[in-house]
Amino acid sequence: MKPADAIQDLQYFGEFGGINPSISDASTYTFLSAKTMFDTFEGNADGCYLYSRHSSPSNLYLGEALAAMEGTETSNVFASGMGAISAVIMQLCSAGDHIVSSRTIYGGTYAFLKNFTPKLEIQTSFVDITDIKLVEAAISKNTKILYLESISNPLLEVANIAALSKLAKKYKLQLVVDNTFSPLSISPKQLGADIVIHSLTKFINGASDAIGGVVCGTQEFIDDLRNVNNGAAMLFGSTMDSLRAASILKNLRTLHIRIKQHSANAMYLSQKFESLGLKTVYPGLASHPSHCVFKTQMNTEFGFGGMLTIDVGTVDKANALMELMQNKNLGYLAVSLGFYKTLFSAPGTSTSSEIPENEQKTMGLSEGLIRFSVGLDNDIKRTYTSMYKCMQSVGIF
Repeated sequence: MKPADAIQDLQYFGEFGGINPSISDASTYTFLSAKTMFDTFEGNADGCYLYSRHSSPSNLYLGEALAAMEGTETSNVFASGMGAISAVIMQLCSAGDHIVSSRTIYGGTYAFLKNFTPKLEIQTSFVDITDIKLVEAAISKNTKILYLESISNPLLEVANIAALSKLAKKYKLQLVVDNTFSPLSISPKQLGADIVIHSLTKFINGASDAIGGVVCGTQEFIDDLRNVNNGAAMLFGSTMDSLRAASILKNLRTLHIRIKQHSANAMYLSQKFESLGLKTVYPGLASHPSHCVFKTQMNTEFGFGGMLTIDVGTVDKANALMELMQNKNLGYLAVSLGFYKTLFSAPGTSTSSEIPENEQKTMGLSEGLIRFSVGLDNDIKRTYTSMYKCMQSVGIF
């Protein structure tokens, strides 16, 4: 079944027959017997709700939809993407363990792995995820996780998930994939990932009005996360509010339509930018180093996603261009992604600022790089024409 169909085919009714499920506006739940309460604490009472930090009907509805989309047994939703990421890492790792991670990942994830987990004696090696030999060379006897993003933030490197899955299985590692940049376009579980993570804040919600995250995986792993004695989801308390879960579920239903438009617009702009001689990175371009890899693992109807980058040379030119584009109402100078308007930022001084400058240079993150989350513009040709004029005005051409 196609991932979008898996969402559309789910059927939820509210308790009074409403076409939207009722929102569970409760922090705690009653039991008809003391034994059932005990069994629920022990994890032996399916269908019973204990306390909303553990789970709630609204959160489970959203979780079931996201698990269906990613093709996993189940999932657990969180209050943020970082809540999801940190819970997975802490559930899988203990003191003395090691992680191999892509070198280009979201700045918050990088900071967590680089600066926080070493306090708990968990170390991380950051590697070029597109070089399988380098990845394998970084694996040690203590390695527990191979961590990556399907499409990396912000350099848009494409991971060969199928090849990395074989490597993970060879060394008995958990392959954890953050699929935030490519929902529907890529299905990591089908390519061999063990655990799939999303920041729901971005494309999946699509309205920039909610923060959320999800971990999709096996029933066993999600049960471990929720365990009242040692589950990171339960004990860290990064619980999604039921009202937010209901809101995101409604927006999820249009994701397939939005992703197609994001992808079509990004493809148009990237082709135009490249034709101008700008250094343009977009997985849909034949010039992208991993274009063929993306094509072998994509769900074709959803395109190559809505994220692209251009390099205008200097941070001054980048800032001038973004400010002018915002003044011309071509988008917003803002972090995040997946909004109906185009969002642009200079990652080196924003979403990737946690990465030291010398490491940014090593990975190829230049000061003039602009990351675009391309919006849902109905007339992308007119948008491009206005962007071109802005580029001329700030001296890029």
